[in-house]
Amino acid sequence: MIEFDEEQKRMVLKLVYYGPALSGKTTNLLTLHDQLTIDGRGELMLLDTTQDRTIYFDLLPFFYVAPSGMKIKLKVYTVPGQVRHDATRKAVLQRADGVVFVADSHADQMAVNFESFDNLEKNLALVGLSIEHLPLVIQFNKRDLTDIVLESDVRSAWGPSGLPVVMASALKGWGVLETFREILTLTFDAVNDRYGLTARFGVERDDFLKEILAVQ
Repeated sequence: MIEFDEEQKRMVLKLVYYGPALSGKTTNLLTLHDQLTIDGRGELMLLDTTQDRTIYFDLLPFFYVAPSGMKIKLKVYTVPGQVRHDATRKAVLQRADGVVFVADSHADQMAVNFESFDNLEKNLALVGLSIEHLPLVIQFNKRDLTDIVLESDVRSAWGPSGLPVVMASALKGWGVLETFREILTLTFDAVNDRYGLTARFGVERDDFLKEILAVQ
């Protein structure tokens, strides 16, 4: 569902962070905003309720310009985790080019994670996207806390899916860039296969990742 204007050499990619309420989706974006270089980094917009929970989306745009003049704008969103905002989640998922599913590592949240992932799959289908073909990364957040599920159990449960699984603590700042790199890589490869960014426009994946992921 990429926005692509070949004549103008302009492309807009959309990434969405999805997951249950309070799993750390917004914290991921806040940490990204703090860690990435200011060059090309857009304004971070937050829309919260009085309970400090995201009710619509967080938007964090990045810009990349290849030597050929090809411009790629990358928009990163989160969705609300609460069930009552499901219509908003579907709206934000529309035209997504890649998804990060942020799971809560607390042992008592495993059922909630699976319910939210099932909701993601259903909502993707409702907006015309296939979970089998969409770039998708799983992040298990809050690994710095106690009473969390063992990493071996996480990988045993999610390994058969074939999806990349990243351990993280968005609050402490680790695993966030690794997660972002994974979804950027998968998304770039999918777009390159479809539009030939490297062959036609000279956009190299390593250069794209290096510029977007440059840290302060």
